[in-house]
Amino acid sequence: MHIIIIGAGPGGYETAVEAAKKGIEVTLVSEGPVGGTCLNEGCIPTKTLWKSASLLEEMRRAAEFGISAGTPGIDAADGAVAPSIDLEKAMERKEAVTAQLRAGIEFLLKNKLIRLVRGHASFKAAEKGVCVTVCGAEGECEEICADKAIIASGSTPATLPVEGKDLPGVLNSSELLDIREIPRRLCIIGAGVIGLEFASIFRSFGSEVAVVEYCRDILPRFDTDLAKRLKQQLGKKGISIETSAAVQSIGAGEDGSLRVNYLKKDKECSIEADKVLMAVGRRPRVDSLNLEAVGVEYGPKGIVTDGCMRTSNPDIYAIGDVRGKMMLAHVASFEGKRALNSILGEDADDGIDFGIIPAAVFTLPEAATVGLSEDECKLAGRAVRCSKSQYRSNGKALSLGESEGWCKIVSDAESGEILGCHLFGAHASDLVHEIAALMKCHAGLGELHSLIHAHPTLAEVLMAAE
Repeated sequence: MHIIIIGAGPGGYETAVEAAKKGIEVTLVSEGPVGGTCLNEGCIPTKTLWKSASLLEEMRRAAEFGISAGTPGIDAADGAVAPSIDLEKAMERKEAVTAQLRAGIEFLLKNKLIRLVRGHASFKAAEKGVCVTVCGAEGECEEICADKAIIASGSTPATLPVEGKDLPGVLNSSELLDIREIPRRLCIIGAGVIGLEFASIFRSFGSEVAVVEYCRDILPRFDTDLAKRLKQQLGKKGISIETSAAVQSIGAGEDGSLRVNYLKKDKECSIEADKVLMAVGRRPRVDSLNLEAVGVEYGPKGIVTDGCMRTSNPDIYAIGDVRGKMMLAHVASFEGKRALNSILGEDADDGIDFGIIPAAVFTLPEAATVGLSEDECKLAGRAVRCSKSQYRSNGKALSLGESEGWCKIVSDAESGEILGCHLFGAHASDLVHEIAALMKCHAGLGELHSLIHAHPTLAEVLMAAE
């Protein structure tokens, strides 16, 4: 069997490696660097900068822990200085991390059953199986045919259709990751995951940060209680957040500054900034695949698939951001597993539960979620119990100086089965996986409360939720 995979992000390259392990010949087409958006323009670069920001925040609080940091040759007690960020070195580290991981992926792809082809792929009609035309950067093209195809072409940053969106200084997330000077004033349009992560990072770096969000709450798809509490914590960090605010236009000042104009409760407002980040989500990368030629149904929200990731063309599958569902790297990876299992006729018992997908937001503090929110349960008319706990009651959190945090576990009111978990605070992105594992086993609050947790640990925050 021969499979063409379009896109070498986590969904594409991991599926290629897994297919090769099963003896399947794979042609992997990559228009950009291997690793896709996650490695090169998203998850990994932002987390390396997040680490710089979080370390900077810890250093600023060093005195709380009885630690003084002074300049070389000067007694720390007499010559303590405030820590600062060397953005150039932070960016160099970011690039080194991505380069190392990219090299690791390229090593994995050195398999006799995997052929990596650089270029842009578009479908063409075929009497049997599937065919694509791949054109490289120099204009050279080749036709490749196979038994099946998996589309993993990812997504691109979305943009609001407002006046001034193309002005110099209006950046998308990829462009902000390559900035070489910390803006004194940064305005972020959009309070989703991307916008809030950059807000936290650049606030720690020293920028004045203002966030403008169209929806009533930040993180519109997250639990309402979590969103409100996290908003308060970000406000304490000095991040200004305006919700229920509709951006109308972006204007340019004579001094090179920018003005973001928005409506809030029918009142015209504006924010002055040196840089503006457009963080209003991402859109599936489908436009140039020539899907019409092979009868693949798609729309503005992405390619339509069934639960096996199969498109309207039975020989073509789609995974990851291009489906327009949950645009997360780990989701793309498991959708790739499902697609491959379907191609091999093994999808019926693959054990993957797409109803249990942990998600994390690397703000300062972190936030994480898995499963259903209280709001979703109410909309479905499902009676639930919400159990809550606070980080400030946890011994490990207090010893770490991380007392700001909160946990909420949603369970079925009758059976006690855990339906979801929502939390923010130190290591929230790690803690949420304990609840995901319990949900996978259909466990209830009783099982969580009877599970012995080591003391003192942050995981006790979960056990304490009542």
